[in-house]
Amino acid sequence: MSEAATTKPPQERTGRFAFLVAAGILASRIAGLVRDRVFAHYFGLSEVADAFRVALRIPNVLQNLFGEGVLSASFIPVYANLLARKDDEEARRTAGAVAALLALSMAVIVLIGVLATPYLIDLIAAGLRGERRELAIRLVRILFPGVGFLVLSAWCLGILNSHRRFFLSYSVGVIWNAAMIATMWIWGRRDQYSLSIILAWGSVAGSALQVLAQLPVVLRLLGGLRLSLGTHSENVKVIVTNFFPVFVSRGVVQISAYVDAFLASFLPIGALAALANAQTLYLLPVSLFGMSVSAAELPQMSGALGSDSEIADILRRRLNAGLRQIAFFVVPSSAAFLFLGNVVVGAIYQTGRFTSSDTRYVWGVVAGSTVGLLASTLGRLYSSTYYALRDTRTPLRFAIIRVVLTTILGYLCALPLPRALNMNPLWGVAGLTISAGIASWVEFTLLRITLNKRIGKTGLARDVLAKLWFAAIAGAALGWLIEGHFAHHKPVVVALLVLIPYGLIYFAVTSLLGLHEARTYFSRFFPPLRSTPTDLPQ
Repeated sequence: MSEAATTKPPQERTGRFAFLVAAGILASRIAGLVRDRVFAHYFGLSEVADAFRVALRIPNVLQNLFGEGVLSASFIPVYANLLARKDDEEARRTAGAVAALLALSMAVIVLIGVLATPYLIDLIAAGLRGERRELAIRLVRILFPGVGFLVLSAWCLGILNSHRRFFLSYSVGVIWNAAMIATMWIWGRRDQYSLSIILAWGSVAGSALQVLAQLPVVLRLLGGLRLSLGTHSENVKVIVTNFFPVFVSRGVVQISAYVDAFLASFLPIGALAALANAQTLYLLPVSLFGMSVSAAELPQMSGALGSDSEIADILRRRLNAGLRQIAFFVVPSSAAFLFLGNVVVGAIYQTGRFTSSDTRYVWGVVAGSTVGLLASTLGRLYSSTYYALRDTRTPLRFAIIRVVLTTILGYLCALPLPRALNMNPLWGVAGLTISAGIASWVEFTLLRITLNKRIGKTGLARDVLAKLWFAAIAGAALGWLIEGHFAHHKPVVVALLVLIPYGLIYFAVTSLLGLHEARTYFSRFFPPLRSTPTDLPQ
């Protein structure tokens, strides 16, 4: 009997595992939003806020380069395949060798990073001058040791995901956020400069606690851990071989973040902090829906067994089912950011030093990010499919194209265009998010066309997208009317009064339009809706 015949329906497993990932990410992201709200209360869009956001970007980029993204593409496919073949001893040796290599690499990188901090600041935020630059340098040197802990945490995530322990690996971010929130709450009466220094140390402590929370479960799953630089192992060689193209691919993508920060550093004070606030909101649906489905599918796809045609069929069905799940939640997220973004931004950030004018400004930046939100989230799942096929070079080529476009368009839209239109230079940040969105669509299109040639036709049907957007716009129209009546209330109250009806209308309309994703969720509360759906992907 073929693997395709014995495998459970992709919707079932994808939904169950993706729910665990999304639940963990949601817990972490909610904690992150609380952290950002507390940060906005104490720092607003000040010079210190700009410096701290720049400083935090460097360790975050290194975590993404050496951590979760690279391990997901290079380590998990090999390790998960060993588990599928019941070769637990080799899986254990491989995990130990990868842990040792990561620990050694990060020790060297942290040392170099601390010494080279001034040059790193000049690379990513050349526009910083005077006290902002000096503070950013000091903060980066404090934050750098935390990078090592975050990368080890990502190694733990790779082990846990391969064993289908998704919730713990994605929810431990709550610990890191909680450490920073506690730091600001305890020392919040200090001046902004002193508080930023203490907050950096709180971030390092949270990173260490994040690793300690995962280690007991990881060691139990592995049955012990023996660290060794076992590069002679064929599996370790495959991981290392795949590591470098993925590292470069992730590095190329991270260059986009560097470019955005670099260009924003030449804009007036507040631009860097506003960009960081907008990216936090933009990344919420990317993480909750794009990352959750992609992370749940990668071990499943990597463990697919059978002939080439059977594996292609499995990947195609899993990919199409995952794309629908992602789009079902990302489309209303895009509509909410575009039409009701002031409500969302105000509820999260408008407090203390963060004013209503700051809310309107960040809304404009977030609205620009909606251009590429769907492409970015769907593209993650396509990349995971390539990684399951042990192809790390194709996504790299397309990532390079994306970054070249982001750089050229970002410069034009952030600096010359506002001047040509006699706009406030601060709005150049919105130009950065719009240009990044256009580049994301180019990358997504290339990923899809190339993969379709290998495994067959994939993608979302146009009628499905039309139904999703119709439902989202209908919900947004009602939300806009409600906002007009209650605009004088506190931002959090307005958000509850607007966003809850918005979500209910979206689910109701998509259910009436016959989308089985809506029926699945509605059937948990309304048993009569348990009828067999008619639009399941083939």
